[in-house]
Amino acid sequence: MTEEKWLACADPQAMLLFLRGKASDRKLRLFACACYRSIWHALPQINSRNAVEVAERFADGRTDSDDLGSAEAAAYRDYLTSDSNLAPYVVAVADAALAAECAWRAVRESPIPFLRDIIGNPFRPVAVDPVWLTSTVVALAGGIYDERAFDRMPILADALQDAGCDNDDVLNDCRCEGPHVRGCWVVDLVLGKE
Repeated sequence: MTEEKWLACADPQAMLLFLRGKASDRKLRLFACACYRSIWHALPQINSRNAVEVAERFADGRTDSDDLGSAEAAAYRDYLTSDSNLAPYVVAVADAALAAECAWRAVRESPIPFLRDIIGNPFRPVAVDPVWLTSTVVALAGGIYDERAFDRMPILADALQDAGCDNDDVLNDCRCEGPHVRGCWVVDLVLGKE
């Protein structure tokens, strides 16, 4: 895949295939979680929602694989007794690549904006300049990540610019309409997450 094809691609499966071996398990897992959160209203089972939340914590190293496996097993038990057609997708949280593929299939609308927000442009990786990492920038990014306060992204852009960031990809992503989700490449860049 070329950069031009990546930017124009409308096929999430082709994008995910391209990202195999390039995107971290954390990024793929957070993509899956973003897809599920976009259909949160359609996940009536508490264990299915819990599986998504545990998968997010696992992605951030705040829980272990035992908890992830338990959450997946509980979601699977819900699936066995449910008439929801979404439950089979939610149980696939243990393997990040499988979770990502299953999640986008459950989404009614295109999940490509989530994937682009999390991955960015893989053909133009950005290295953070330590000068940008002022206490204000890091605090803003941390709050955005922890609180899912993506409405603050333009404020982050201003703070980055005040700190000397002149990278158009970074600033434009912060100022775009979004959507932005947990795992956003700019927020991750500032927070040093992969």
